[in-house]
Amino acid sequence: MNPAIMIVEDEPELAALVADYARASGYVPLVFGDGRAALDAIRAEPPALVVLDLMLPGLDGLSLCRTLRSGDHPGSEIPLIMVTARVEEIDRLLGLEAGADDYLCKPFSPRELMARIKAILRRAGASAPDRGLAIDEAARRISIHGQALDLTPSEFAILAALARRPGQVLSRAQLLDAARADSLEATDRAIDSHIKNLRRKIALAAPGLEAILSIYGLGYRCDLQ
Repeated sequence: MNPAIMIVEDEPELAALVADYARASGYVPLVFGDGRAALDAIRAEPPALVVLDLMLPGLDGLSLCRTLRSGDHPGSEIPLIMVTARVEEIDRLLGLEAGADDYLCKPFSPRELMARIKAILRRAGASAPDRGLAIDEAARRISIHGQALDLTPSEFAILAALARRPGQVLSRAQLLDAARADSLEATDRAIDSHIKNLRRKIALAAPGLEAILSIYGLGYRCDLQ
């Protein structure tokens, strides 16, 4: 089972954005906009990690963090990343002294947040999330996080070729060969267009996930496996 990440944030748009990135990274996002409700949920079923805003209604992030760390109860040892728009050093120090494992100031990069979450969970010994693509050759179907992608024959052939060689760069010529072996619609000029469509369809299934990388002058690479 993929790790659950609790996002305690009272800005709905930011909470949704972080949740999208967490989902694309293979985590199960749990979103709360109120500190006290989040505390009750943590005590009932502790998540793998908490991303906690400092300024919250009901119970502020600093108080929630101190409460979690104050005793021997469910959730007291959960890794916690605190985020806030207040950049003064005293706020950062108060957050860390209250028991936060890390600290980010708004505005922050969701990718950086995901990298910090991954690093903290690795140190805590939590299992890595499943970020892989699943290829069903018989059904000519590729899914990501269990969600099937609606692909044309050429798109299937190109993505399958990339996914079979994770971390390796494939040239446009190699991708064209793979597509032509599977479909008559493939042309040299169309490779970039197919890649664009693949990225769009992957983004619909897993927002924020960069599955296909452009390697300048060489071709494309897929890091998922």
